[in-house]
Amino acid sequence: MTSDAAHLPVLLDRVVELFTPALADRDAVLVDTTLGLGGHADALLSAHPRLTLIGLDRDPAALERSRQRLAPHGDRVEYVHAVYDELPSVLDRLELPAVDGVLMDLGVSSMQLDVADRGFAYAQDAPLDMRMDPTTGSSAADVLNTYSVADLTRILREYGEERFAQRIAKAVVAERDKEPFSRSGRLVELLYDAVPAASRRTGGHPAKRTFQALRIEVNRELDVLRAAVPAALDALADGGRIVVEAYQSLEDRIVKRALAERSTSRTPEGLPVELPGHGPEFRLLTRGAEKAGAEETEHNPRAASVRLRAAERIGAAA
Repeated sequence: MTSDAAHLPVLLDRVVELFTPALADRDAVLVDTTLGLGGHADALLSAHPRLTLIGLDRDPAALERSRQRLAPHGDRVEYVHAVYDELPSVLDRLELPAVDGVLMDLGVSSMQLDVADRGFAYAQDAPLDMRMDPTTGSSAADVLNTYSVADLTRILREYGEERFAQRIAKAVVAERDKEPFSRSGRLVELLYDAVPAASRRTGGHPAKRTFQALRIEVNRELDVLRAAVPAALDALADGGRIVVEAYQSLEDRIVKRALAERSTSRTPEGLPVELPGHGPEFRLLTRGAEKAGAEETEHNPRAASVRLRAAERIGAAA
């Protein structure tokens, strides 16, 4: 396990900069929907002494680590064990009708990758778990050992964008009939055999796409995100801001679509005036998706795939 010092929050300065207009010099509330090890949260709380932060995470171990890291901020932090699509019920419970900021740092956390027995990393042999909340739900082994060829093919193709999805699915079912899958090392060996050598030479590690697909399926990541982004937008007060960091194209596509929809006028084209209640509710704060620079990527490889998008609530046209 890495130390907190080794955890480098991605695009940290940019995240703080984007939130500053909504948080500075006032009593404000921000929800960090994926608290993780608390790197972004720590910087935001330090930058804004009047900020209260609500930290959500589905992983109890992450909540405990962030509780230790953020202890100097005292009762300015509320820790909640929840998945981020539960945001509306969390805010209802806390009696908060609106908040000033929402941060989503998506994907698997550094801590989860670094703990071998969680099974997220294909580089080391470990139990095939991959649950972000290890207290509930089906594991990656359950998926591999019970899904049909058709269902395995579907998740590998949709969530891993794997060209050889059906070939891999058939190989998994054939192998599990001999012995159920329990560890990642055996799956990696199968993937080396199933993915053609030519693809291995040019397409990166043959396990990368399959492990991504299994993780997304186990944690319902895309379903959760489709519900969570609109809920986060609805939770923002006028002037409130949302910042989302996505690390793969499937996530980024969902975020892009949701932000575009809410930042576009619904008045029919050709009308000379904006119809009441049809104006855009948000304005985009980034031109497309922002990426990390070469220097940050060199020091923090996780930053290489980040796509950051942000928006500010401006309220519907009257």
